[in-house]
Amino acid sequence: MPTERIDTRLLEELTEQSEDLNSDAVRITRGALIDFGQAVEPGRRRWWQRGRLVAGAGGLAALWGASRAFADTASPSPSASGSVADDIMALQTAASIENLAVSVYQTAAGLPFIKDGNKTVTAFITKTTAQHQAHAKAFNAAATQAGGKAQNGPDPKYKAVVDQALPTIKTSADVVKLAITLEDVAAQTYTKNVSQVTSADLRKLFASVAPVEAQHRATLLAVQALLAGNAADLIAIPVDPAKLPAAAGSVGFPDAFYKTTDASPISEGAVQ
Repeated sequence: MPTERIDTRLLEELTEQSEDLNSDAVRITRGALIDFGQAVEPGRRRWWQRGRLVAGAGGLAALWGASRAFADTASPSPSASGSVADDIMALQTAASIENLAVSVYQTAAGLPFIKDGNKTVTAFITKTTAQHQAHAKAFNAAATQAGGKAQNGPDPKYKAVVDQALPTIKTSADVVKLAITLEDVAAQTYTKNVSQVTSADLRKLFASVAPVEAQHRATLLAVQALLAGNAADLIAIPVDPAKLPAAAGSVGFPDAFYKTTDASPISEGAVQ
């Protein structure tokens, strides 16, 4: 197919949908925090008495649909699926994962082969760092609203993994591999948290963030495939699909049901 006949409109539409997914997540997260803050105050109406927020996110639909199913159910009693103390630990652990992700991305941004390398990768790191910072703030806000402390430190388990990996990082591919690990554990953890917390508002909070982390991982998997195929020059938006290696068509697709086998336990990053 001649280059001039390549239609990149679909790719551009998917890129716009990717941006919309995070925008919707931010809106829903903000709404969930407001609702949760009001719910924990005596005398305030519960969120389902004031109506529901509707998400129009594109991509990762199955994961999002399953998560919303949890978020739209009535809030169980603490005795049914945990306690407020467990909720706080889950939020603190989530914040610790976000804090570590921010640290890793900021460190990566300062590496010469990243800073002076592919501009699309640099832009992705900048945007993703800001999103992780926002997620950490959201989780900590919910933790303090529930009567707990903010978690400003990194997840201890994965900090050890990062500390071991950082000295060995020599290329962009090494950075991407480490970032994929963190994004995956975040997505798995928050997906599992949806069924562990006691509040419908908190389920909505975790459900709004999990797809964003899964999206980060999907993007990184595509970048990883291009780097492995010696096609770093194709890491761009829009891309020429005729030049993409075969590997680019086999990674980054959404999971119908996101696995949670490697999800962090709620106590892993709790404030001690």
